Formats: sequence, structure tokens, C-alpha cells
Amino acid sequence: MTSAHVDPALNALDAAERRTRLMFADVRDGLARRPRELPPKYFYDERGSHLFEEITRLPEYYLTRAEREILLARTSGIVDAMAPRTLVELGAGSAAKTRVLLAAMQTRVPDVTYVPVDVSEEFLQQTRDALRRESPTLHVEPVVADIEESLDLPPMLDEPILFAFLGSTIGNFAPRQATALLRRIRAHMRPRDRFLMGTDLRKDRATLEAAYNDAAGVTAEFNRNMLRVLNAELGADFETEQFVHRAIYNDIEHRIEMYLHSAGQQTVHIPGLDPIAFADGEAIRTELSHKYDRAAVDALAATACLRVAEWFTDSEGRFALSLLEPRL
Repeated sequence: MTSAHVDPALNALDAAERRTRLMFADVRDGLARRPRELPPKYFYDERGSHLFEEITRLPEYYLTRAEREILLARTSGIVDAMAPRTLVELGAGSAAKTRVLLAAMQTRVPDVTYVPVDVSEEFLQQTRDALRRESPTLHVEPVVADIEESLDLPPMLDEPILFAFLGSTIGNFAPRQATALLRRIRAHMRPRDRFLMGTDLRKDRATLEAAYNDAAGVTAEFNRNMLRVLNAELGADFETEQFVHRAIYNDIEHRIEMYLHSAGQQTVHIPGLDPIAFADGEAIRTELSHKYDRAAVDALAATACLRVAEWFTDSEGRFALSLLEPRL
């Protein structure tokens, strides 16, 4: 008995339709809340991914430089200790920092597989093509996925596997969501696998708020890009320049809160929804970025049956990388 041939174009259409339906539901529910909110995953079309890469090079945005400092100092030891053959990176983007890990892995094992996971198919394709040009022997298997919903990895990956979630992206998840994500990763881990997770550390308000309110206005453009994505994919009619970016630090919840404020009264139309009226100054919350300390990371790991095996910080104590291992 033979299986029927499935047209890859049909699979792609199904995936696009699922994304549109999920986006519509998220937008419908989020804009009905008070305060209004939208999920940060919708920042990321190709333009949004490029804007974020630009953010990582801004002078105010210390996070990427601090994390890279740790990677350069600690990667050899991590790779020597576990000799990973596969790197699975969540929220891969352009894999700029990941190249440090991949280079170290390739000096120790003959065949390395890299599995970048991201919501932006276009950006993943660019990353795959660039890496294949740079390193023809590297096996690159991109996975387009929304890690909030599922983590479906290619079968038969070579072990041990190093999972990586860099750039403090875990901070974008509320505690319950962060626990669910870590449990999803833990379900894929075998005893010799490890999980490298980046977290931005708690610090003074001025430093944190400057990192999300850069003088060049790149973060503001990144924030408004979410509205462009909704216009393109849902047929909405947001006037993007009529929304003002603002990011503030909530020192009780230990998190940056990013908003788009309506500049004046306006009405937005989204096919399938009633018109949405915004009062002057009314805000949409577009992102939370939780900040951690060692105790908070230990507690989060424990909720997913993981433990912190190694804890690394940069020279100024601004950022941390945790190497997590399964608790058996």
C-alpha cells in the first residue's frame, strides 16, 4: 500500500493559513483586552528581523555585546565538556552569535547539524544560504515554527544535542508561558543533552530603559513594524506613524514593558472585526521583557525539571548564560 503524494505547495498554503488564523485570533482577543495587547512574535516578518539585527548593534543595547563576550569566553569549555553534534537554536534570526558555537563544534566533531528555529521563513532561508556558503560541510535544517505553540524537530538528530535560546528572548514570556516552553524543550532532551539560555539581569532603571528607547529610533520602528505586519497579513489599516513608541521599566514585576500609544483619536479597521476606536494616548502593550537574577533562573529551571549546571556572566554582570541539564 503506497502513500499519496502531498504537494509541498499545499503544505505551505496550509501553514500560511494556520498562521493567519492564529494571528487573527490573537489580534481579536488582544485588542479586546484592557489594556490592549499584541504578542511580540508578530514583530517578525523579514523587515522586522532585519530591524532587530540593527537594534543589536546600537550603543544603548548592551545585551548582545555582553552575551557575545560570554560566548567567546565560555564556548570552548562547553563544547569540550559535552561534544555536541547538533545545535538546535530557538529564535535563530541571522545566527550571528551562533557562529561562535558552530565554529567550536566543527573543530571537535566531523559532522555538525544546525537546526535554526524561527517564525520568519524568509529570514531562515537567508540564514541557511549564508551558512551553506560559509561552511559547505555544515548540515543546516531550518524549522519554521512558533515555539509558543509547538516544537517539532527533524527526526533522528545526532546526539548529544545542544539546545540554545539566546538573546534573553525567554524574558518575552510570562512566567507560565516560560515554564511551558522550557518543558517543551525538556521533553526533547536526553541525559547528555544541554540547554544554553540567555537572560538579561536586573539592574538600574536608566540603563534598562535606554536599551529599549534608543536615540536613533530603531526600536520605535521595530515596535511599529508589528502594525505593518498586521496590515500586510490581515488587511488592517493601521496608520503606523500615528502610534508612538514608549518603553518603561516596571521595578515591581522586574520587566520592561513596551507600548504603542495612539497619537490622537483614531479608528482602525480589520476585516472580520468591528471597527476599533482608540482614544488619544491609548496604548497597546506589544512586549514584556522580564529581567532575572540567579535565584529566578534557578526557580524557572526547576519548574521544567531542569537544573543550572553552569552559570556565566559578562565582566560587568549585566547578562547571564545558563547551561541547563535535565534533572533525572
